[in-house]
Amino acid sequence: MDAPARAQIGPAGVRPGVVNAVAYHEGVKVADIDIEEAGDWARREGHIVWIGLYEPGVELLERVRAQFSLHPLAIEDAAKAHQFPKLEEFDDSIFIVARTAQMENDHIAFGETHLFVGPGYVVSVRHGPSQSYAAVRQRCEARARQLSEGEDFIVYTLLDFIVDNYFPVLDRIHERVDDIEDRILTNAIGQSEIEQLYSLRRDLLRLRNAVAPLQDVCRRLERTDIVLIDPMMRPHFRDVRDHLRRAEERIDTLRETLAFAFEAGLMNAQMQQTNISRRLAAWAAILAVPTAIAGIYGMNFEHMPELQWRYGYYAVLGVTFTICATLYWRFRRAGWL
Repeated sequence: MDAPARAQIGPAGVRPGVVNAVAYHEGVKVADIDIEEAGDWARREGHIVWIGLYEPGVELLERVRAQFSLHPLAIEDAAKAHQFPKLEEFDDSIFIVARTAQMENDHIAFGETHLFVGPGYVVSVRHGPSQSYAAVRQRCEARARQLSEGEDFIVYTLLDFIVDNYFPVLDRIHERVDDIEDRILTNAIGQSEIEQLYSLRRDLLRLRNAVAPLQDVCRRLERTDIVLIDPMMRPHFRDVRDHLRRAEERIDTLRETLAFAFEAGLMNAQMQQTNISRRLAAWAAILAVPTAIAGIYGMNFEHMPELQWRYGYYAVLGVTFTICATLYWRFRRAGWL
């Protein structure tokens, strides 16, 4: 394969096209191959071809389809992103769709991986953000005995890698949830916190929609009689499904925590508003006393006995101060001030 088509710049800068196309014999790498010879290698006894593609064009997918006689409907799905996680069975192959996830700028970025699996070959097609599968390939190549067992081991390692990458995402979200909870409990909930809560709940819902259907995929790989899946490999898919169940439980827990945080923030804001209303009402009651007394003595009636009393001014001030002080003490004791 020519170098430009093989170039891999990194997870964020992989050139669209063929990332890797390798033939293995008894689990040992024997050659880097061209797409046009992949079918011949896959039909050789004891050989497996593993092709990795990144956002391939229709022309490249058609070349791959011609080598392995892939179903046109599966090729049509692989050419487009935004597919629902699923497993489809054809005459002598299966087609798997899984959603990938990673954190980008405090938000979950979703991608997709499509897997074509048939006798002697595995083709992985990546769309959108995802970790490079170079580490998966290295892990498989380091375990030649397991790799020699068949295509199902490659499928297992890819799905296991995808699922394991959900957990760092959940860890990051957990940290953000804890931070938001601390801010909400110490301060009134604001527009910024509301937007963050909504954004996190939306991301978690999308992640749950990626995790839940993948459990069904692993359940079918584990329990159904798919010819390409060796019975000895089925417990491995059960292990992947257990990890998915744990991820789903964490997602549900985080979503409930965010809901409780939102409710706690609203209750905290209501309590602060209630406290402010109580203080205003208490001060209004205290100020009503001098206002009422001043209003009475400001009515300019001619016959008011207190106006002629020598100590009337001091008595009125004393009574006003006593009543205000008593009200202040009562409100203070009741926690209104």
